[in-house]
Amino acid sequence: MAVPSFVDKVTLHVAGGSGGDGVASVHREKFKPLGGPDGGNGGNGGDVILQVGADVTTLIDYHHEPHRRGTNGAPGAGSNRSGSNGQDLVLRVPDGTVVKDASGEVLADLIGPGTEMVIAAGGRGGLGNAALASSKRKAPGFALKGEPGDERTITLELKVVADVGLIGFPSAGKSSLIAALSRARPKIADYPFTTLVPNLGVVTAGSTTFTVADVPGLIEGASEGRGLGHDFLRHVERCAALVHVIDCATVDPGRDPLTDLDVIERELAAYADANGSDLLDRPRLVALNKTDVPDAKEIAGFVRDELEARGLDVYEVSAASHAGLRELSFAMAEIVASRRAETPVAEVTRIVLRPKAEAGVGREFTIDQVNGQWVVRGEKPKRWVRQTDFANDEAVGFLADRLNRLGVEDELLKLGARAGDDVVIGDEDNAVVFDFDPQIPAGAEVLGRRGEDLRIDQSDRRTNVQRREELAARRAHEAEIREARESGRPETSPATPDWTFPEDDPDLDGDVSDEDRL
Repeated sequence: MAVPSFVDKVTLHVAGGSGGDGVASVHREKFKPLGGPDGGNGGNGGDVILQVGADVTTLIDYHHEPHRRGTNGAPGAGSNRSGSNGQDLVLRVPDGTVVKDASGEVLADLIGPGTEMVIAAGGRGGLGNAALASSKRKAPGFALKGEPGDERTITLELKVVADVGLIGFPSAGKSSLIAALSRARPKIADYPFTTLVPNLGVVTAGSTTFTVADVPGLIEGASEGRGLGHDFLRHVERCAALVHVIDCATVDPGRDPLTDLDVIERELAAYADANGSDLLDRPRLVALNKTDVPDAKEIAGFVRDELEARGLDVYEVSAASHAGLRELSFAMAEIVASRRAETPVAEVTRIVLRPKAEAGVGREFTIDQVNGQWVVRGEKPKRWVRQTDFANDEAVGFLADRLNRLGVEDELLKLGARAGDDVVIGDEDNAVVFDFDPQIPAGAEVLGRRGEDLRIDQSDRRTNVQRREELAARRAHEAEIREARESGRPETSPATPDWTFPEDDPDLDGDVSDEDRL
């Protein structure tokens, strides 16, 4: 099978890199059995970026390799070490590339070298337990997982950025005209559809330099799929002017310059209706070509007056003898210079796709009942579910806390949800189903109320105030006994209280006999 050299439309599957997982780690040091959390965060995944390159003219690279993915972020590590971010994947595309989504909606029109578009953002890295620590949760025993990157199927369509477009029937002499006006050397032969891809040529007229593109031959019925021209008309949508190249030396029956012009105009109108373009509003010139042939020169003279009566600028030219080419090139340059003066200079931009709020503008989530299940939709709940390690009870409790603070539980109760009902959160193809129980305690057995960690802040440990009060009571008791002994009166104070506490004992169990204490 022949390998194409020019590709102007491809379907591309892109995916951003996944974020690295956070890590749950505890700082360990001599004489510090529980030195606090020190788990680092995961790195962010790499983005997939479309970038306009001045030296890129085709999309052929993506025709051969249609699947592209960013680099994943590295996981975090202990000692508060964060994982490295994934590298961005930059895909260079030609100037004038239109980006569409799977439904055909235009996402961006990339014009100007250096213009960039983040087409698939990388996933954010998960937080380590050091970042999740708080005054109530001093030593989290869990970390958050990294988020997957965006995945998207897009279509890239190339619209050649040219100043003037040449249109006409096959073998009208468009390629010969470009070769005569510029240094371009397109394929030229004496049979129809010689040109299979658009050709570009650079023309200089006076102080104006501009580009000219020819469209492979248009024929009647092109808007219905006949021929090649209709597939390539997108390449002249950006042109400042269109030039009708009309073959005045044709010997085909039923063809003449006026009929050819009418046929091409109808195809332009059909294309404009189908694609919403404004080709019919562009300035149009008429080049009556091949006037070096005697009969063609005579025919050009017959139709010139009628074409000018239609308001068209007409030029009799010959690509072979170069007759009339100077006048035609200066006419094109005048239109191009006027268009450039009216058009502001395009600035290099960076475009980032922002997904639409699934729950609607100003809303964090929505809840609907579908087939007996409560379906929670919203970017935050879905993102939190993706970050949760469901093998860790404490992480699940943290998720329940977050959903509760967001108001999901209250909204479910308001809608009539009962304990035991199914609650579905997450992407449709990877959703998580919960049993609704608003009273369930979150986290592992060591946790009290959701969000509190009793492993460090134990409730049976004395506070500093209690210690000072107990020390004062002990000294008062000892002073009373000492005073009674010195005065010789009998001791009337109660028995000595037990001043020991479980945390003071090396075994930390509080079950030690008096003999062992001695």
